[in-house]
Amino acid sequence: MKLATMSADLFEANRQERLARIGPLAARMRPRTLDEFVGQEDVLRPNGVVRRAIERDRLSSLILWGPPGVGKTTLARLIATTTRAHYIQLSAVSSGVADLRAAVQEAATRLGMHGQRTLLFIDEIHRFNKAQQDAILPYVEDGTVILVGATTENPSFEVNAPLLSRSRVVVLSALTDAHLRTIIERALNDVERGLGAERLILEDDAAEALVNLANGDARFALNTLEMASVAVDPESRRITRAMVHEAAQRRAATYDKDGEAHYDTISALHKSLRDSDADASLYWLARMLEQGDDPLYVARRLVRFATEDVGLADPQALVVTMAAQQAVHFLGMPEGSLALAEAAVYLALAPKSNAIYKGYGAARDDVAATRNDPVPLHLRNAVTGLMRGLGYGRGYQYAHDAADATVRQQHLPENLAGRRYYHPTERGFEAKLAERQRVFRERLAALADQEMVE
Repeated sequence: MKLATMSADLFEANRQERLARIGPLAARMRPRTLDEFVGQEDVLRPNGVVRRAIERDRLSSLILWGPPGVGKTTLARLIATTTRAHYIQLSAVSSGVADLRAAVQEAATRLGMHGQRTLLFIDEIHRFNKAQQDAILPYVEDGTVILVGATTENPSFEVNAPLLSRSRVVVLSALTDAHLRTIIERALNDVERGLGAERLILEDDAAEALVNLANGDARFALNTLEMASVAVDPESRRITRAMVHEAAQRRAATYDKDGEAHYDTISALHKSLRDSDADASLYWLARMLEQGDDPLYVARRLVRFATEDVGLADPQALVVTMAAQQAVHFLGMPEGSLALAEAAVYLALAPKSNAIYKGYGAARDDVAATRNDPVPLHLRNAVTGLMRGLGYGRGYQYAHDAADATVRQQHLPENLAGRRYYHPTERGFEAKLAERQRVFRERLAALADQEMVE
């Protein structure tokens, strides 16, 4: 067993050495020490809790939460190097319970034979199901492994509570433009691991484009830089803006239409619409559509906004959003995006009212919280002689036969008599509804006074 372990370690060491020479630029330029690590100053500041725990080898399990390309894998490797722990990496995309058990068995053997701890790094841990997360829990708890999980999704929702309670969540932020410039300059100047031997010149506007396209993702920036370097003229050695754009093809993706960023973005759209900011509404709409969100999902959210936040302040809002939904269904994309944009601007600039939302909510709460008394007899439909004999419909007043089509009769169950749910605002068309409601109630009050006189 000992010989097999030594052979495996030697093989892995040789593999890592070769990758350091021939691997992708982003892999070759991984920081070798915590002092070389760029970004995450709040987490890794000198004398900070996490930094001290790493340097003193007192670290417990971690969940590293942050967007792509901010150093989650690199930090896990540095923790293993600094603490002299054996490093095992698994991907939740391709690994199962059997792989976890094999890793744990190796960690237990190494700890028993050599006294060396094992850092088990699980990339995209949010993709492990409950059974897989439960399988690792006992070994995290007894210290057989130091777990470092990496996730781009909120661990509050994606990591089991027992595992989460035994781990410290470390939030990593997207790298700033200054961070990316530092990383790019290092790669251009590093002769041993980077592109320094090629003596490349990255033009200023090309550097600006590279940083802008990377969206805070160091891996994307370095891989794009490496791809652009292939097209360099040996005579000029210059990397131009056009080369960067051709190498990148697209902006670095920070958006997962099934992940938290999706819900954050729809929240931003909804709140921009509510605050009547047409420009921001168009921007967030474009962010969703251009990064692959289902246009019919977006249409449904706009319809919901029309009823929830505009309501009867502008009844046309529902008509416009339903028409946009039909247009997207009929035209498809990208043509349908303009219909959604039209609806978004209309909603942003429409008068706002949540009176219907609140009114229905109050009525729903009463349905759930109060005794559901029978429908008053005079409101029931008497379709048979038996029903008429039981008093169904007796005393019902037909509004069309009354002056001003106004009759005074109770419509709610007895236990809710007098309850009011709809309170219109004075905004938009709802102001007219408020006036109609006021006039109607004045007529009812007059009828009540008349009945008292009679």
